[in-house]
Amino acid sequence: MKISENTSISMPMRNLLSILGAVAIGVWAYFGVIERLNNIETRATLFEADLLKAADQKPIDQEQYMLLEFTTKQLETIQAEMESMMSNTVNINFLKDQVIKLQQDVEKLKDKVRQNGNY
Repeated sequence: MKISENTSISMPMRNLLSILGAVAIGVWAYFGVIERLNNIETRATLFEADLLKAADQKPIDQEQYMLLEFTTKQLETIQAEMESMMSNTVNINFLKDQVIKLQQDVEKLKDKVRQNGNY
């Protein structure tokens, strides 16, 4: 069998249209998939750009972070002072009890001195 430009092929028109339709659907599906991939890639690129832009600190944000850090340090200092005051309360109560006991002892001694002076 020799094949040349003048070789004729007999094919039913229905088969030819089916082949052409299948090729057209294949080309349409291929470009649809490519378009969808391009769309997804563009969205991902834009999302990354927005994310990087949002991550940049503006001067007002930096000021707020500095104020927050300053307030946190003050709070830690106040907490440490409050903890030291808690032990002071215990010491004050102990010393108050000791002063009351000393006052009672002094009163007893005064009473004894008065009693000795009367004799």
